[in-house]
Amino acid sequence: MMIDENRELFQSFSLLHDQYAKDQDGLQEKFNKAGERILDIIREYENRLCRNTERGIYSKFSGNLAEKFQNEARHNFPMIDYIGLVVEKFSIKRINL
Repeated sequence: MMIDENRELFQSFSLLHDQYAKDQDGLQEKFNKAGERILDIIREYENRLCRNTERGIYSKFSGNLAEKFQNEARHNFPMIDYIGLVVEKFSIKRINL
């Protein structure tokens, strides 16, 4: 349901995700920006799903359900944990003797 309602956004992110998986250097900033919206949508649907179970007789299973939902998102987008990553490049200065 989450992907069906946001199909265009997930399709464009999927393409970017595949590019990022191959070459992370030049795409980190773009990946962070696009991934921020994707994470918001994933959290929104996770909250919708778990909110209903927390109130009922199945409240003890709510934590496991949230974990399974996140694992399914990671299954579809394995690099999703890299969203928001800040990469600082460093160089070693050469000492002239």
